[in-house]
Amino acid sequence: MIFGVLCVVGPAITAATGHLWMMATGRLIFGMGAESLNVAVTAALARWFRGKELSFAFGLNLTICRLGTFAALNSPTWARAAYANWRWPFLIALGVSTLCVIGVVIYWIMEVHAEEVYSLGAVSTDKVVFADLFKFGVSYWFIVALCVTFYSAIFPFQTFAVKFFMEAHHTSREFGGFLSSLLTVFAMVATPLFGLLVDRVGKRALMMMFGSLLLIPVYLMMAYTHVNLYVPMAMMGVAFSLIPAVMWPSVAYIVDQSKLGTAYGLMTMIQNIGLFGFNLLIGWTNKIGNASAENPGGYHLGMWIFSILGFLGVFFAFLLHERETGPHGHGLETITTKSA
Repeated sequence: MIFGVLCVVGPAITAATGHLWMMATGRLIFGMGAESLNVAVTAALARWFRGKELSFAFGLNLTICRLGTFAALNSPTWARAAYANWRWPFLIALGVSTLCVIGVVIYWIMEVHAEEVYSLGAVSTDKVVFADLFKFGVSYWFIVALCVTFYSAIFPFQTFAVKFFMEAHHTSREFGGFLSSLLTVFAMVATPLFGLLVDRVGKRALMMMFGSLLLIPVYLMMAYTHVNLYVPMAMMGVAFSLIPAVMWPSVAYIVDQSKLGTAYGLMTMIQNIGLFGFNLLIGWTNKIGNASAENPGGYHLGMWIFSILGFLGVFFAFLLHERETGPHGHGLETITTKSA
């Protein structure tokens, strides 16, 4: 409930004034609420579905989340009139943010009812000791490293993707936004399906390795060739659907239930530090390269960085696979709904 309220307060402050520092403050508050809410939701899903269709449940959750991203990316089309004033799109966002609070209230009522009717057992909790953050195990840190490299290869690209499509491939603004939103479309449709597949067959580290492998060529294809943009965006979409469907549920199998919220929170924090750094890095490379419609080659260095991140993702997924198939594994390659 606390995090949901922050998701409402943030956009309210942002829409209230045109002063940059106040708008930035609202965005900061929203980020604090949204990222923390995501951790709470993730931990709740892990409680209810661990040992069952956990990856499928995560996939359905991500499908609903990506629907919001898809709507935002295409808002210049379906809410064209709102862009006549800078405040109106923020007011739309504020209205949608109220769903956070409504959703929490509904879930709260359902959980209280379920605990009264069914024998669910008590939630396992424990005191959080700072030193324990470094005792989650090697597999956990391989997943965290993969998380940072994977999302840093996706979201910083989306930051300037529409501009890149317009300047390097001469698309319209609307079509550039549509191409960027294809990632979301793929995630909405394929993430639950990949989650269901992983629940049935296991092989989680191998799945993450394959998803990371798909990222390596896509940026170079867009930078150096005139291939139909649907091809690299489709490859990126498969990776964007597959890896999250496997990665986040995997943490629930290698971390004790009592530390699960802490593990997801730490993972999210490190991920966002990486996103912060790579957004600045890619912005800097585009600037020093003088990337523009007149000089599309200025984007090349940044695209190479994204491809290298894909390679690092494959590397960390390989290390995870080796760890999990050895004597210290947690069953990521073998646990299925039949064996749980």
